[in-house]
Amino acid sequence: MAGQATAQTGHDARDSVKIYFRQGKIDLVPELRDNQKALDRIADSLRNTYADSIYRLQRIEVVGGASPEGSVKLNKWLSEKRAGVLFDYLSRYGSLPDTLKTNTFLGRDWYGLIRLVENDPDVPYREETLRLLREIAGEAKGDLPAKGDHLGRIQRLRGGAPYWYMYKNLFPELRASRLYLWYEKVWNPVVPIPEPKTEVAIAPPRVDTLVIHDTIYIYRCPPCKPFYMALKTNMLADVLALPNIGAEFYLGRDWSLGADWMYGWWKTDRRHRYWRAYGGDIYLRRWFGRAAKEKPLTGHHLGVYAQMLTYDFEWGGKGIMGGEPGGTLWDRANWGVGLEYGYSLPIARRLNIEFNIGVGYLGGKYYEYKPVDDCYVWQATKQRHWFGPTKAEVSLVWLIGCGNYNKDKGGKGGRR
Repeated sequence: MAGQATAQTGHDARDSVKIYFRQGKIDLVPELRDNQKALDRIADSLRNTYADSIYRLQRIEVVGGASPEGSVKLNKWLSEKRAGVLFDYLSRYGSLPDTLKTNTFLGRDWYGLIRLVENDPDVPYREETLRLLREIAGEAKGDLPAKGDHLGRIQRLRGGAPYWYMYKNLFPELRASRLYLWYEKVWNPVVPIPEPKTEVAIAPPRVDTLVIHDTIYIYRCPPCKPFYMALKTNMLADVLALPNIGAEFYLGRDWSLGADWMYGWWKTDRRHRYWRAYGGDIYLRRWFGRAAKEKPLTGHHLGVYAQMLTYDFEWGGKGIMGGEPGGTLWDRANWGVGLEYGYSLPIARRLNIEFNIGVGYLGGKYYEYKPVDDCYVWQATKQRHWFGPTKAEVSLVWLIGCGNYNKDKGGKGGRR
């Protein structure tokens, strides 16, 4: 059991670890400076509780809070998810019955913020800020919503100078989960409890207290560089015999950029049958919702897109050709822009199903013709101006990259 004995007041030994998470995220990757060694120390103490240690694990508690600018409801959900991640991490070193696990959510930690301001002389207008925070703390109780727009009051104080300083330097301290582990010190004949040196007779060893006050600050840093990418195919286009492929890259902060391409050039000259199309689109998406917060490229998204395509459809009768005959893609294509909404649903460890619909404008020239003998007779040239659905997808998505997998969909656990 690592740590320093500092007091004796009962029968518990307590170890505490403060773990920071990136804003709005729940995944834990403990690597930075000496933090891995610190977690190894915690892991070693856990392993000992299942071996020949004189300490036995009694209880594990994860306490989480929220900074003032966060939604209490969302932060409570994040706190519960982060607690589960920490319990999963500790479970690597031995079975943890549910009876040992507890989770506490503090709500907006106004008193924690007050302590941070009291200890930071660089906070602009510090005394005035403290007076306002103490007034707010008296009106707010734990995870109950405080009456009034308290965040707005802080933001308006002195033009926002105290708020922006606290947002950058102090709020991250409140977005942490503290992990407490309690141990009971027990008699073990294999590992005798050390007794203090004394000149008088020593009574038999008894249960006493060891309190460990180590606090380890674990800053988030991934063991491998985070990378989220998706390869996909629109199964609706596949059914229509239009082979296609797409790629999407996560840019960070819930934004992604992607592009799709299709190419199908089928024809039967003897029977005057043509089913030809090629082109693609490029899009920018903003992901939102709980699933998107838990893992990139998952859940709801809104986006904008631009598309370009050419086509030639004729099935033994009148044909329609989009774009300039004989030209390049740039002067023969129809083009469009629009807004899209979609949802990406996990179905396997590295697979999602994505549903997407887009509405916008599609324009450009198209030509009507009829096949006569071995010739194609032009009938009319028209200009397309279409407002409405211009994009529909039910795509199979393959997730690629470090950490880019669905944790609850089977398979072996990866590095967190």
